[in-house]
Amino acid sequence: MSESIWFDAANITIDALNARCERTMNTAIGLIFTAIDEQSLTAKMVVSEQNCQPLGMLNGGASMAAIEIVGSIAANLVLNRIERVAVGQNIQGSHFRPAFIGEEVWAIGKPLHIGSRSQIWEVELTNSKNKLICKGSITMAVIPNPKRNG
Repeated sequence: MSESIWFDAANITIDALNARCERTMNTAIGLIFTAIDEQSLTAKMVVSEQNCQPLGMLNGGASMAAIEIVGSIAANLVLNRIERVAVGQNIQGSHFRPAFIGEEVWAIGKPLHIGSRSQIWEVELTNSKNKLICKGSITMAVIPNPKRNG
């Protein structure tokens, strides 16, 4: 069993993460957090009219938003947010196969690099058959918490 990467692992709950993200992009694309383990964060969305493109397939922008959300939340969960926060610098992704209306898509974020000034998170989106839909990464800058200084 590996050691947890999360700053305050004992106090992180899926319910609290979902509550924190109500009325944000999560709600717009239907993304909900479902699991957290020692090294990864998982979310799920169902392809629907709110996150698809006109052909009834998951919109690539919704996939990229899922990468941003999962990577960003995960990056901030490894920090003492009273002192420092992580903000997005770069996001990139590749799309491999479609997901159609009604299909569940899972987004699993894992760290590639956790440093004192930057982090890189890789997020894979898969379908219920564990087939890769999209894979991307997000680079996060770690900065002093602006709320602490202002």
